[in-house]
Amino acid sequence: MLLPHRNLLLAAAAWAGVSVAAIPVPAALPLWQAAGLLLLAAALADAWLASSRGNPLRVERRMAAVWPLGVEQKIRLRVQPLAGWNGGRLRGVLFDHHPDAFAVRDLPLPFSVGAGEWVEAAYRLTANERGDHRFGEVHLRLDSPFRLWRAQHRCAGAAEVRVYPNFARVTQYALLATDNRLAQMGVLRRWRRGEGSDFHQLREYRRGDPPRSIDWKATARMRKLIAREYQDERDQQIVFLLDCGQRMLTRDDALSHFDLTLNAMLLLAYVALRQGDAVGFGTFAHAAPRFFPPRKSAAALPMLLDAAYDLQPSAQTSDYLAASDLLCRRLRKRSLVILLTNLRDEDDATLLPALRQLRQRHLVLLASLRETGLDKLRKDEIADFDGALGYAAAIEYLQARQRQFARLHAQGAHLLDTSPRQLPVALVNRYWELKRGGII
Repeated sequence: MLLPHRNLLLAAAAWAGVSVAAIPVPAALPLWQAAGLLLLAAALADAWLASSRGNPLRVERRMAAVWPLGVEQKIRLRVQPLAGWNGGRLRGVLFDHHPDAFAVRDLPLPFSVGAGEWVEAAYRLTANERGDHRFGEVHLRLDSPFRLWRAQHRCAGAAEVRVYPNFARVTQYALLATDNRLAQMGVLRRWRRGEGSDFHQLREYRRGDPPRSIDWKATARMRKLIAREYQDERDQQIVFLLDCGQRMLTRDDALSHFDLTLNAMLLLAYVALRQGDAVGFGTFAHAAPRFFPPRKSAAALPMLLDAAYDLQPSAQTSDYLAASDLLCRRLRKRSLVILLTNLRDEDDATLLPALRQLRQRHLVLLASLRETGLDKLRKDEIADFDGALGYAAAIEYLQARQRQFARLHAQGAHLLDTSPRQLPVALVNRYWELKRGGII
């Protein structure tokens, strides 16, 4: 397919403009007509040359196969004439059919390449949606020999890319853990020397050790005070119960509450696996609930990513009782079950029975997201009647939320009420508290 080049449009506009001057001057009319015939002949000849030569270029797309969510990526398109091409320099523009859910910069891409050469053009994409995404073909608009037309061609076949939750936070955590600077993230590790659940080693008694840590048999044998040192219990199970219902579609910025929750789940999974615990997850409130059985070792983290990267929130209403019933049938060993959701006071009909069912065997931590808009409404200055109504509604909602949390606390659940942005670090800190306290 041929499209008129900007040069042809300008020439046609100039020829039409000259007609205004040729009308009152009869002697100029033949020249104007000859110019028109010459332009028409050149356009037809150029169109025939562009159509007859076909596509003399090969285009290759180069990009990563796996992307993190919300991180800008560079896509490179390599343009090269086919072997044996000697018809002069080739110019044009490239259009890449990227997924609609991605934000794009720097398209279309101009290029100019000669025989025996190759050029690489690049543009940038940001993935705004997790899951599997497909690139279409690259559309090439190639200038004709006289640069009066642009011939459209298709190059570079389709390609697929996987968009995972952004695990940059996990990488940051790993670096901080290596350097023993966890407090920079807000993660608090309160060491209690020698205390824990599992015996670790015998060592010489130090000032400040509790007297109950003294091993009297070893002391008598060594003829000096010897203390037992314990470490936190290992080989425990952490299982996330992830709400995929309609409330998780809420967005405070570029990422939804669901995406931020996935990031938090991934961070705590990394921490728990490093502690020797097994990690798994289950989902509910969407068409096909999933269950990833608890697994240990560092290899479990990539497996968990593969199992969760394409999860999407749905428009379904969350049924906590059905979710707990399904989880209890699949999960036999006592575990720390972390319910990640966004609570409302109308949830008590299914939430309270679900908590009672889960607590018969498991320890339950309920992490509920709090919309940042509520905090903003409370802090904003009230300037008019609508502002007063919004403030009153926010206060009433927060009070109902506090009453609901009091009922849940009475059921024996551990609670965490935080904003989506603060959830990752808050969740890890609560895990440390439960583990250090010997509650898990």
